[in-house]
Amino acid sequence: MEQADLIWHNGELVAWEDAKVHVLTHGLHYGTGVFEGERAYETPQGTAIFRHREHLQRLFKSAELYYMPIPYTLEELRTATHELIAANGLTECYIRPIAFRGYGQMGLYPLDAPVDVSIAAWPWGAYLGEDGKSHGIRAKVSSWRRISHDSLIPHAKASGQYLNSVLAKIEASKAGYQEAILLDVRGFVCEGSGENIYVVRDGQIVTPPHTAGILDGITRKSLMRIAGDLGYEMVERDLARAELYLAEEVFMSGTAAELVPVHEIDDHVIGSGEPGPITREVQRVFDDALHGRDPRYLEWLDVVKVPSKAA
Repeated sequence: MEQADLIWHNGELVAWEDAKVHVLTHGLHYGTGVFEGERAYETPQGTAIFRHREHLQRLFKSAELYYMPIPYTLEELRTATHELIAANGLTECYIRPIAFRGYGQMGLYPLDAPVDVSIAAWPWGAYLGEDGKSHGIRAKVSSWRRISHDSLIPHAKASGQYLNSVLAKIEASKAGYQEAILLDVRGFVCEGSGENIYVVRDGQIVTPPHTAGILDGITRKSLMRIAGDLGYEMVERDLARAELYLAEEVFMSGTAAELVPVHEIDDHVIGSGEPGPITREVQRVFDDALHGRDPRYLEWLDVVKVPSKAA
C-alpha cells in the first residue's frame, strides 16, 4: 500500500511508521473494534470527503452497539480528519477511522479496556481495479453464509465480523474470481465480501433488504437516491440466488469499490456480458456526485482545505 506521512492517533498526529499498538491490545485478540471506510475526492469546491458526517455517525452507532464509548465527539473526529488530510497534503485519498479496545485488559469482558481511536488516510485506487469499474468483474457465490443477526450484529461495521468476509474473499480468489457474493442464513442473496449488491430485472433495480443481514451501506443509500432521481423504481426485497443469473444487469457498490458492474456470476454471463445501460447511467451520475459535478448532491460533500502542493 502507498503510505502517507502522518496518522492521527488518540488526539495526536504521529509519523506513519510510529502509529503502533501493544501486542496485547484487546482488539487484536478478540476483534473488538469498529471502523469506517471513506473517500475524499478532488472537486471544483476543493478536496471533499464524501458523506463524511454520515460515515462518522455510523461509526458511533457501531461503537454503541458493541458498548464501546468513543472518547471524542463526532465533530472532533471530523476536524481531526480534515487536519490529517491537510497535514499529509492529500487531494484525493481513502480514509480509515477506527475505534478499538486497547491495551490494559485481557479476557472476554472488554468494558474495562480503554477505547483507542485512530484515523489514517492514504492514496488508494478503486478496490476492484479501474478495469473492473469500466468493464465489470466476475463473481462467485460463496459457500460461506453471511453472519446472522441472531449471532452478531450485521448492521455494525465491526472488525471481528470481517473474518466472515475474509473467508469468502479468499475462497472466491482461489477459484479465479474477483469477488464473492454471500447468501444469508436463509439462502437469499445478501451482499458481497465488502459491497452491497443490486440486480436489474424488468427495469427495476432490486437490492436485498435489511432483514437479509446486509450492512446499511452509505454508498447504497446514495445510489438509491440517485436511482430514484433518474426515474428508476428501487425495490428492497429478498432475492433468490437464481435471480442473479437471470438478471439483465448486476452491480455492486461500496466506498472502496465505488460502483462496479458484474458481468459474470458462477460462470453465468449476466445479460449481454457487458455493463448494462442502467448500471452505466447510475454509475455516471454517482461519479459526478463524488466529484462535485452534480449540484443536486453537493450537500454530500464535506470540503477540506488542503494546502496547495506548490505552496
